[in-house]
Amino acid sequence: MAMISTVLDIISIILLVVGLIFLCLGMLGLLRLPDVYNRLHATTKVATLGALGVLLSIIIQEGYTPMGVKAFTVCIFILLTAPISGHMIGKAAYRHGVKLCEGTCLDEYGPSLGPQSAPKKKK
Repeated sequence: MAMISTVLDIISIILLVVGLIFLCLGMLGLLRLPDVYNRLHATTKVATLGALGVLLSIIIQEGYTPMGVKAFTVCIFILLTAPISGHMIGKAAYRHGVKLCEGTCLDEYGPSLGPQSAPKKKK
């Protein structure tokens, strides 16, 4: 029984460290990337993986307790909402005319959903 506990502790620590590394990379991307779209990509994708790593570590450490169930519920919530919210924030920024960085080589939204096709405000 002690060996299983030790293995679970090691797996939990590994997941915690991997989650923290992903969270740090997401925040580094937030500081270093050139425009809102790249920053949004870094924070949404990498921070989601980071949060899931930390929460999975909690689930392994706590097991089927109220804390473990709460961590599982938060995992499901993050998996369902983070990608959708990142997409919607990026689309809203594009519709409101936030410019792409100068190094962008492809704008697939441009012809169909550009800032010029956004609804005009009534005066």
